[in-house]
Amino acid sequence: MSMQTSINPATGAVIREYPVHSEAQVRAIIEQAHQCFLQWRNVSVAGRAQFLLKVADVLLAKKNDYARIIAEEMGKPLKEAVNEIEKCAACAKYFAENGPKFLADQPVATEYRKSYVAYRPLGIILGVMPWNFPFWQVFRFALPSLMAGNVGLLKHASNTPGCALAIESVFREASLPPHAFQSLLIPGKRVEEVIKHPLTRAVTLTGSTPAGRSVASLAGEYLKKTVLELGGSDAYLVLADADIDHAIKTIGASRLLNCGQSCVSAKRLIVAASLKEKFEQGLLAIFNAAKPGDPLDPATTMGPMSRADLRDELHGQVQRSIAASVP
Repeated sequence: MSMQTSINPATGAVIREYPVHSEAQVRAIIEQAHQCFLQWRNVSVAGRAQFLLKVADVLLAKKNDYARIIAEEMGKPLKEAVNEIEKCAACAKYFAENGPKFLADQPVATEYRKSYVAYRPLGIILGVMPWNFPFWQVFRFALPSLMAGNVGLLKHASNTPGCALAIESVFREASLPPHAFQSLLIPGKRVEEVIKHPLTRAVTLTGSTPAGRSVASLAGEYLKKTVLELGGSDAYLVLADADIDHAIKTIGASRLLNCGQSCVSAKRLIVAASLKEKFEQGLLAIFNAAKPGDPLDPATTMGPMSRADLRDELHGQVQRSIAASVP
């Protein structure tokens, strides 16, 4: 039987192994989700909002437990992980409070007696989500989707199966109908079998450019709606009239957050020549003050890279950069 292995990146120890879903199991999960959708879409918008408020309550009540799963499975320091759970709860409250307004029919002036734009649920929404913010990235797709009357399937990153199942349990504990949100423990190469299934109505992905190309291609081939959030590298610009102390503090925090594993991390810096020396000294001071270590230790401010292959790839890039700079 094929397995997904959860590994603690701080120690290299195996946390747990999870059986990968077979093709038959995936088909059954999709069918269960569809049957749930036929009921969930008829729940009033106000009723769905009450479920989302329960989701927020569950998240906050067990935030330390969920944060520990994040910290152990992908290395985020415990404090950052707690913040991530709290952000998910705030998102649930936001859509519960604003969803009815967002989904209300919008009158449109036409030559007809009554014209309006109506929002109706699609059905099963597949989310292909990354490991770097293993709860937040999932909830930011799942909550508005559920609020709109859809149901969700999650194909999480293969190194965070524990987070995937914990998220599924949140919705279960919040008393959402069974199968309204389910996790698929499958490798990335099997995403196609879910996208092409006739009951899957849309797919959303947050991830790399190559992954985005792959999912976009499949969505186009099978005529499924798709939303992609891919990587970027916008530069931080520090101009001559900037508040240099504020810039140093902000950019330093951005570079170190989540061990730099963030799509909006400070990757490229363009600084006015007149500020160069002070900026470099300030940034180095922040980096030197960082305390890498066990993400479960409250004193730790920077955890490990989430996977050994990513660590090794980064190390190779640094070594090549150093070699290229030597005359």
